[in-house]
Amino acid sequence: MRNEVVDLLQSHRSIRRYTDKPIPKEILEEILTSAQWAPSSHNVQAYSIIVVDDQEKKKVLAEVAGSQKYIAACPVFLVFCADFFRLSLTCEMMDTPFEINEVENVLVAAVDTALAAENALIAARSFGLGGVMIGGIRNNPDEVKELLGLPRYTIPIMGICLGYPDQEPWQKPRTPKETVVHYNQYHSKEEIVSKLEVYEEISADYYKRRTNGVRDEGWTKQMSKYLSRPRRAHLKEFIKNQGFNFE
Repeated sequence: MRNEVVDLLQSHRSIRRYTDKPIPKEILEEILTSAQWAPSSHNVQAYSIIVVDDQEKKKVLAEVAGSQKYIAACPVFLVFCADFFRLSLTCEMMDTPFEINEVENVLVAAVDTALAAENALIAARSFGLGGVMIGGIRNNPDEVKELLGLPRYTIPIMGICLGYPDQEPWQKPRTPKETVVHYNQYHSKEEIVSKLEVYEEISADYYKRRTNGVRDEGWTKQMSKYLSRPRRAHLKEFIKNQGFNFE
């Protein structure tokens, strides 16, 4: 059974090209309010959103995020940060200990941040906007911190480019549902591998058609390469320097 919300969720595409049409302030405010109504573990609300519409700052962020030019091109770029600074103030105000050095705290903040970001993207799409999540905001977190004036106990997690779409990209096929959804017990390795073999063919065909043969590797080959080397090892030191000194 389908409805408008399900149709919206299942039509997701990453939009990287935008028209010159600005985002009305009232729509942006609704998007930000929608982000705040995302679920939050224990109502901690351990995130903050930096709205970046200054063109020079967007240009800098585009470079530090890996030369992703659509950050500079979009009307509004949202930076979502895991944030315990505000929570540290509650302990300061109430004169209680601030026990931040727990892995659980970072997990809670990362989940809260991701849920708020997804709410924002869905709300934006409901107004006819498009967007793309930017993990590259973690490439150079020290530069992001300085540019945006991020205080202690904050970690830039992701960004979202927002704007009115100027493209209609293909929709990437997702992994077979049987490899993601398990009822009562996790599927066997053999079952998952058999489905991934089929998905390799499906995803390889998608990339061949989309790129006119320039790319021909499917998802499993791409992921095996992606996970074969360390990524963003600098984040551990950055997170520790931001005040999360867990072992």
